[in-house]
Parts: sequence; structure tokens; C-alpha cells
Amino acid sequence: MTVKTCFFIGHRDAPESIYDRLLISVERHIVEYGVTDFVVGQYGSFDRLSTRALIQVKQRHPEVKLTLLLAYYYPLKPFELPQGYDGSLYPEGMERVPRRAAIIRANQYMIRHSDYLIAYDARKIGNTRKLMNYAQRREEKGLICVENLYVA
Repeated sequence: MTVKTCFFIGHRDAPESIYDRLLISVERHIVEYGVTDFVVGQYGSFDRLSTRALIQVKQRHPEVKLTLLLAYYYPLKPFELPQGYDGSLYPEGMERVPRRAAIIRANQYMIRHSDYLIAYDARKIGNTRKLMNYAQRREEKGLICVENLYVA
């Protein structure tokens, strides 16, 4: 069985009002698309909403794996995995990335290594928009499927 991975990107100030749409999307990715592995960052409201949705959905789908994407590496600092996660991922080569670019580069890595992307992109500018453009170019090549939860 092939493992299917879904990643999440969105604005750090994403509104709580998208939570129900997010839950429905996560459930659809599991039931209809066969996604078993979900990867989420930890740097904003959309990441927190996504984590909460996945922890809730995991109660009905215990086979689902939730992984925390790490953008920074602290070799001398003890790391404790937050409750609800099954593991963490620090992308290869990130130790050479300047700190100011780490989150973007980690997100780009996940876009390259995921089958699906659930996003909340409500703006025409910014890093989320740049990452969405990158993901949509990959989608045009059939390399990823992108869903944007933003509704105008």
C-alpha cells in the first residue's frame, strides 16, 4: 500500500471560522483520497487549527499519523514532542538554511514531498501566497493536489 501524505500551509492569523471546513477537508482526504500521513508546522493559527482538527479526526481514524514539521534545529536543547503528534520531521539539509528562511524552505520541502496540500490562502501577497504559487505550479504538472479553504 502506498503512503499518501498531506501537508498544510496557511496564514498565521487564519480565523477560527474555517475550522468546520478544515475538519471536513481532513475527513475527505482520509476517506476519499486514502491519506494516512499528515504533516503540520507549528507557527501560527492555521497550524494550530490543523493540528486540532487532526487530533479530533484521529479519534475516528486511529491509523492516521500526525507529524510535526520542524523548521529549526537546536542540537543542545531538549525537544519534547507536543501531545497528539506521532513524530517529528526535520528536513534534510535544513541545518545549512539561514534562520530567516527556515520556515519557507521547510514548507517548500514538504510541498515537494506531499501528495496533497490543504491551505488557507486569503491574500494576494506574502509567503503563503508564494508557497501557494509554488504548489499550484507543481499541481499543473500533476505532482500534488491543492485545496484552498479560503472562500471570498
